[in-house]
Amino acid sequence: MLIVAVLLPVLLLALRIVVLTRSRGSVLCCLRPVPGKRGWRLGVARYAGERLNWIPLIGLLPRPRHVIVRRGLVVSGRRRIGSGEFFGFLEGVTALECESGTFRFELAAGYRALTGFVAWLESAPPSAHLDVV
Repeated sequence: MLIVAVLLPVLLLALRIVVLTRSRGSVLCCLRPVPGKRGWRLGVARYAGERLNWIPLIGLLPRPRHVIVRRGLVVSGRRRIGSGEFFGFLEGVTALECESGTFRFELAAGYRALTGFVAWLESAPPSAHLDVV
């Protein structure tokens, strides 16, 4: 009985990770609200038309924790992540400093994922008023 109580949450978490990362239009990335004392949270970004839904990998609810609307999204900076910032888990990634309305955050991912993010931003209609630095 103890084995079932321990293995069931692990299996459910593994199933959640597989379902989230294998879904079409999903990209593995990290998000950190700014300013704040909270660290990086590993999750999945899902493109849905004019929105980017960010869903944490570890959690109970399957709904997005943050919904980022493309219209009015401002990317103000870019920086390489330091070797100790992710405890060595995700080295070689870049973080983008972003602002969407009153929500300021950093989005960190590998080169391919960030290239897709910038392409998604740039593919907005001409009336979207985007600001990418």
